[in-house]
Amino acid sequence: MPAHRHVLQAPLRPVVAAAHGYSSPAMPTGLHRGLPSAHLTLVVELAAPLRVTGPGPAVAAHAVVGGLHTRPALIDAGRPQEGLQYALTPVGAQALLGVPAVELAGRTVDLADLLGRAADRLVDDLVAADGWAERFARLDAALVDRLSGPVVPVPPEVREAWRLVHGSAGRCRVEELAAHVGWSRRHLAERFRLATGVTPKQAARIARFEATRRMLVDPGRPPLAEVATRCGYADQPHLAREWRALAGCSIGTWLREELPFVQDTDAAAAGGSGS
Repeated sequence: MPAHRHVLQAPLRPVVAAAHGYSSPAMPTGLHRGLPSAHLTLVVELAAPLRVTGPGPAVAAHAVVGGLHTRPALIDAGRPQEGLQYALTPVGAQALLGVPAVELAGRTVDLADLLGRAADRLVDDLVAADGWAERFARLDAALVDRLSGPVVPVPPEVREAWRLVHGSAGRCRVEELAAHVGWSRRHLAERFRLATGVTPKQAARIARFEATRRMLVDPGRPPLAEVATRCGYADQPHLAREWRALAGCSIGTWLREELPFVQDTDAAAAGGSGS
């Protein structure tokens, strides 16, 4: 399941966390789960319209955007797929898409609903590109062009709270965050949600989930009881409940059905040049 690495153009690095291309055969289960993460997701699927069910209404389009979410996005993977996937920061959502991250929270939308005919032209341009390097160059250029628009600034207190939530892998309590930035817990929760689409508590839940996921894909992963302890869960049953709620399946099912796909895309996100 080849994955294609890409180093982003410098202007995009503050708003796009990672980018990769993928070429994958049909999955045996016919299903891929898009898991909750700290980033919004922009996918341009070149082979056929991407069909996504949840979170939010179902969508079928060549280019889709997923906001921050706490439930899996179920992606039809019953046929071969090829395309590009960019992980956008919550701040990057407005800069690149023209809407704040809160308007995309818990939703997957057709890029054309946000950009109009420009989205269709972008898909056509990428389909016509000659190879991965040109695909990445064209998508980067299209996104850089959108950076010139006005952006509502995110309060530094929210930026700091976001940094602490993810820097601690979700281990920082909301009360500690509020005290650190000098706001009340209620005020922080509302301003944080307006900027990112999730509350600090939800962001911490996602951060712990991501820490677990990183540990699970490590070939030398420890027993699940140790994973639970190291990632901030009360015990292994607590981890199992949270994983099922956020991933829509058990850890064992996810490892069996999704791990090969995840390992390839994780390798792509690690860095390198377009190929």
